[in-house]
Amino acid sequence: MNLPHSQRPDPRDLLLSRPTRVGRLTVSDRASAGLYEDRSGPEIERVIRETLALPCEFLAAVVPDDIHLIRQQLASWADAERLDLICTTGGTGITPRDVTPEATRAVLEKELPGFGEAMRMHSFTRVPTAILSRATAGTRGRCLIVNLPGKPSAVAECLEILRPAILEALAHLRGLDPHAAGPPR
Repeated sequence: MNLPHSQRPDPRDLLLSRPTRVGRLTVSDRASAGLYEDRSGPEIERVIRETLALPCEFLAAVVPDDIHLIRQQLASWADAERLDLICTTGGTGITPRDVTPEATRAVLEKELPGFGEAMRMHSFTRVPTAILSRATAGTRGRCLIVNLPGKPSAVAECLEILRPAILEALAHLRGLDPHAAGPPR
């Protein structure tokens, strides 16, 4: 039986059985070469800890804007490391080197375009050029993969608006039903 939205349990309560395993992948030629300090990756970690309010374990990597390296890292983390959530930052624009969405789509089993749509629409109210972002999201196995912007303030803003969907997706991917009246399935 499905409960009305106001009576549904908080998905965080369903997710407390074990730490959520999170990967933060910064995609940047300059940061991977040591020419630029990665500020967006640490911001992902900070915001996820505060926003999701779940116990988390993090893996971090910085790779250049290379479709093969991005795809390899995403697949390895989802399959071998069995991460619950991977957040990428950077590489979602329209320059020739921006290939994060293509690499992400190549590893996804189910695309969730609403994540990118929500980020673009929310950001558009303040930054009209936000619609140039091609960020997407989706699942691979039991892992949720989300492309985020490359700017630290935009990372924080977008993770905040995606919070309810991320929590619910994590619950579903763990085989839990946040809509059920009874115990998780």
